[in-house]
Amino acid sequence: MSLAATPQPGVAAAGHGLAARLVLAVARRLDAERERWALWTPVALGLGIAVYFELPSEPPSWLGVAVTLIGLLLCAARGAAPALLAIGVTLTAGGLGFSAAIWRTQSVAAPVLARGYSGIVEGRVIEIGILPEGRRVILDRVALRGVKESATPSRVRISVTRAPFPHVTGDRVAIPAMLHPPAGPALPGAFDFQRFAWFQRLGAVGYATGAPVLVERGQPSGLIMRIDELRRGLTERITTALPGDAGAFAAAILTGDQNGLSKEAQQTLRDSGLAHILSISGLHLAFAAGLMMGLVRYGLALLPGIALRVPVKKIAAVAALLGSAFYLALAGAPVPAQRAFGMLAIVLIGVLTDRTALTLRLVCWAAAVILLIQPESLIGASFQLSFAAVVGLVAAWEAARLWRARRHAEGVDRTDGMRRRIGRYAADSVLSTLVASLATAGFAVYHFNRLSLVGVVANLLAVPLTGIWVMPWGLMTMLLAPLGLEGLALVPMGWGIEWTLDIARWAAALPGAASVAPSMPGASLWLLTLGGLWFCFWGTRWRWLGLLGVALAFAITPLQRTPDLMISEDARALAIRGERGLVLHSTRGERIAGETWTRRAGEAAARRWPDSGSGADGALRCDGGLCVFSRDGVEVRLVMRPEAQPRACAGAVPVVSVVPLRNQCRGALWTIDRFDLWRHGAHAVWLGGKGRPVRIETTRQARGDRPWVPKADRRSQ
Repeated sequence: MSLAATPQPGVAAAGHGLAARLVLAVARRLDAERERWALWTPVALGLGIAVYFELPSEPPSWLGVAVTLIGLLLCAARGAAPALLAIGVTLTAGGLGFSAAIWRTQSVAAPVLARGYSGIVEGRVIEIGILPEGRRVILDRVALRGVKESATPSRVRISVTRAPFPHVTGDRVAIPAMLHPPAGPALPGAFDFQRFAWFQRLGAVGYATGAPVLVERGQPSGLIMRIDELRRGLTERITTALPGDAGAFAAAILTGDQNGLSKEAQQTLRDSGLAHILSISGLHLAFAAGLMMGLVRYGLALLPGIALRVPVKKIAAVAALLGSAFYLALAGAPVPAQRAFGMLAIVLIGVLTDRTALTLRLVCWAAAVILLIQPESLIGASFQLSFAAVVGLVAAWEAARLWRARRHAEGVDRTDGMRRRIGRYAADSVLSTLVASLATAGFAVYHFNRLSLVGVVANLLAVPLTGIWVMPWGLMTMLLAPLGLEGLALVPMGWGIEWTLDIARWAAALPGAASVAPSMPGASLWLLTLGGLWFCFWGTRWRWLGLLGVALAFAITPLQRTPDLMISEDARALAIRGERGLVLHSTRGERIAGETWTRRAGEAAARRWPDSGSGADGALRCDGGLCVFSRDGVEVRLVMRPEAQPRACAGAVPVVSVVPLRNQCRGALWTIDRFDLWRHGAHAVWLGGKGRPVRIETTRQARGDRPWVPKADRRSQ
């Protein structure tokens, strides 16, 4: 054994001493932040849910229960070692989250359509969404002619754009339609609509090919359907009184129905950083609750006989709570609104009990309640963006409150005149917009590949306008709607919405308003989340270590290389990565895959696939249904039509075919054909030297064997 390999006593002792000092320093930091330990319990709950969704196969139902029981045993044995309590609480919360995800997945299980269906779809209308052209309806109690009841989806979603839809919630209708199973991701790691549909119990989606026919007149049954019908009726009245994007905008912030807004308006709002105004969340509930509380409180204050005898502030808080609950139900209770209502309810209860309730602990426990009820919301962009913004804002508010308290104690800022109040409001508006933008920027890039660079300016102009003008008239609309006089309030509300859209158009037109960013790897999401929470949750100087995790999340983004070749699961879209970006081939019926690939590649648009001749800087040549893609000396033959198969299969080269090859290319280095896509979903290929792929990934391989992933044998039928 060499001397270099022999442990030296002095070195070992020094290493041991360094480790001991490091452990002691961490223990001291943790002890100094003991009051913030509870903030991490909901994080452990979310971690258990995240682990469940990351697994390659469905775990046994008892696993989460076992982890929870082990955690409880460790908590009970905390007297043996203080660290056992922290470990036990973490395992208990993680096990609960894991078990909640398993239970939720099993509880929503429903049949999924095995293959395409064309014919009459009969079912009960349970939800109606307004599109820019037509309606999007969801049916339950579905009957499909020629399909066994055990294989019939419990719910289907149909877009009705070719005929009017005069029916209401509760009616049983028959619709000639084309249905297909929910589509899988366009690329490994992209948005998984099949998983989304599973938790919505949607077994098929499609479009109407003829006019719907009323089978039986019905009435909304149950509270949820009655509220859905109220939402639909109010949405139609709003869009009738206020046509165009202004009416669709008003419907979005009053009833939660965003389907009526044009694509141009949606893109403009995204580019300007104002898209969050459409999603009913804390901003809207805070405005609504504040307006209702102010109206009731100051209205009662005008009556001295009442104001001197009853606590008008607490009565106003109750009115705001009840009004906000109605607003939440009318909006369909989206995840951001659930979080906001939970926090708002605790704040208003704090008013009733004369206590301050706006803390990070409130935010965390609101998240815990939502995650236990809907564990799948954790992996959605809505949940992540919403809580990222709120955690950042509350953490900044707590820090600002301490800073102002110190200045006040030092004799600074003791005056509170009108000018100072106005200046403070302006400063708070800028700061809150900046904090929310920074807190959500990484998640916006991860999910949408877009980053608005003018969001701070646009929000500084649009958010006060929304609070001062748009939302008060919106509240007046809701109060006048039962009398049929909502048009009186919608007209001035429409003015404010048009001003907001003008701000969005101006901001979106600025140079560099919105940049497109390439996709971030999955590890970036973990680093963003844990790094951001570390920075916001701790109160001492080591919180700054969290920013290292956030920086690392962006630093590893270049490691996520765009595939050289992408093929959709239905073989209707195919793209290559040329020297100057993507080149896309897409049929008329397939646009989602191409849009997803272009966005995830960080490009504003893809170039057109050549029908013949050369394209993509000479890397792609097409002739007679056969295209040849060349990169770094590697050639891949792309079969676009059946008659090109004999030429493609001549030689030991890679072959990709959008039609079945049927074992005609036995001499090829490797092949991907229509059957492979059918069985395994969309393919992504990274090319290497000598014609061999560096890596081929499929969406089925990336997602594993989960309940929402169609079985391979079913795909091949």
